[in-house]
Amino acid sequence: MIRHFAINNQLANKRHRHNMKFKLFVLGSILFVLYSIWCGKNRDALIVEIENGRLRGKDNGLYYSYESIPYAEAPTGSLRFEAPQPYAGKWEEEFDASIKPKPCMQWDQFQEGEDKLTGIEDCLTVNVYKPKTGKDQYPVMVYIHGGCFMFGDVNFYEPDYLMRNGNIIVVKVVYRLGPLGFLSTEDEAITGNFGLKDQQLALKWIQKNIAQFGGDPRKVMLTGFSAGGASTHYHLLNPETKNFAKTAVSFSGVALNPWAISTTARQNALKMAKILKCPNLENTQAVKKCLQSKPSGDIVSSVKYFLNFGYNPFSTFGPVVEHPNAHQAFMTKQPRDIIKSGQFTQIPYLVTYTSEDGGYNAAELLQINPKTGKEYIYDLNEHWLNLAPPNLFLRSVSEQPEEYAKALGKRYMGDLNFSVENYWKVQEMYTDILFKDGVLESMKLHSEKSQSPIYGYVYDNPADYSAGYALTGRKDIKFGTNHLDDLSLIFHYPVRSPPRPDEVEISKKFVEMLVNFVETEQLSFGDCHFVKNNVESKQLKLMSITKDGCKPIVPQTHR
Repeated sequence: MIRHFAINNQLANKRHRHNMKFKLFVLGSILFVLYSIWCGKNRDALIVEIENGRLRGKDNGLYYSYESIPYAEAPTGSLRFEAPQPYAGKWEEEFDASIKPKPCMQWDQFQEGEDKLTGIEDCLTVNVYKPKTGKDQYPVMVYIHGGCFMFGDVNFYEPDYLMRNGNIIVVKVVYRLGPLGFLSTEDEAITGNFGLKDQQLALKWIQKNIAQFGGDPRKVMLTGFSAGGASTHYHLLNPETKNFAKTAVSFSGVALNPWAISTTARQNALKMAKILKCPNLENTQAVKKCLQSKPSGDIVSSVKYFLNFGYNPFSTFGPVVEHPNAHQAFMTKQPRDIIKSGQFTQIPYLVTYTSEDGGYNAAELLQINPKTGKEYIYDLNEHWLNLAPPNLFLRSVSEQPEEYAKALGKRYMGDLNFSVENYWKVQEMYTDILFKDGVLESMKLHSEKSQSPIYGYVYDNPADYSAGYALTGRKDIKFGTNHLDDLSLIFHYPVRSPPRPDEVEISKKFVEMLVNFVETEQLSFGDCHFVKNNVESKQLKLMSITKDGCKPIVPQTHR
């Protein structure tokens, strides 16, 4: 009996072990299938196929990135100083899109040391960032970086805040800068605006390819900061942009800011040719061939000969009005004339500035002049009429820049001297002349001609540490709400303090504002709805955004 029970018990144990093994096998099989499906989806998400071939991106936790994708042929050799040519390469193997993009060659203001040359000439790439929230289609935010048309690197603008929202694809555009992007002889030889033409070709690439990444080409919002904001405005002044964008945003930069248009392009081009020992300065085609043969580093390094102190004037090569017969011209009329004609892309448009935007580049005045041992701001007392016209780009504002400089000095300084103690008065001048006045004039002129709304905001909530401190290294001066203080709550930017709790909430509202703007064409910041300014408006209004809230205000301008 005992033996029979033991045998039955052994059989029962065997059956139990067999059942357990079977269950574990089934469970393991299910887990393997689920893992395989997950891996397949994850692997598929990293691989995208476009006309040029297959490319593999990178998993960044919150999002996938596909970087350094060429959209144009290398703008080198005979293609230097020419409109970009669409990239025609075919990839036999997977293109590695996990590598960070290289910036375009530049004389970088923020590069340490005397040699500020960095970047490469073969640099024209787009960089796509996609949330991992699993939607079939996302709206698209195209971002054009800032840097006075002279320098800048898309790698500084990290998309984490936007990816955390999970409702938008971001595309960052790398474009030619400085003399390689904006040199012009103001005729048919070196036409200029190559950087703007790069951006336009990138917009065409996005329309053609973004659906492969999960983006909706019908919902594209064109945005940019500083020179990128001015670039965004220039694209709106080009009627072709109606095919590329649904809405647009210019952060702290518009085409009517005085630094955003070059008034000395031809003389700067010939000065550069002379510096680089081109033999025939009378023939601009010969100048072009000469400069095409020079090392790109020599061309870009010559920027140092155009500066009077620090990085001033900060935009020595920028957009121009091209010759009427220029090949593949981007712009052949003055920006104001285009707006007044009404012949521009009419889509909902937001323009912005910060309350102390002029901290760039006024803060450089607080650096020490090695020749005098005192801050550069004191040099303005003796050299104001020499330094103000180029450094504040007054030739774009007045036909008599020295007289205009005199009037500015009296308006903002009165009988006071230029000094560290009076820095805020100088910063206010820089804010008005270089940023605020152009933004408000743009709003006014657009509202008089556009059926689509134009919106504006002014942001007044200082970061603990931002551009003013970065330019001076000084913490004994309060700089207010500087250039970048709002944008660095939309893109994570290294040159600023970590966001405070109030800034974290503002950041969320900014991101939601942008996502809703491209989705619905409506604009609101939290519970505050922006006032639409267009031909039906009786009074221009913009939104004031502060730590304590937001409200519509009627702006005041000196112009």
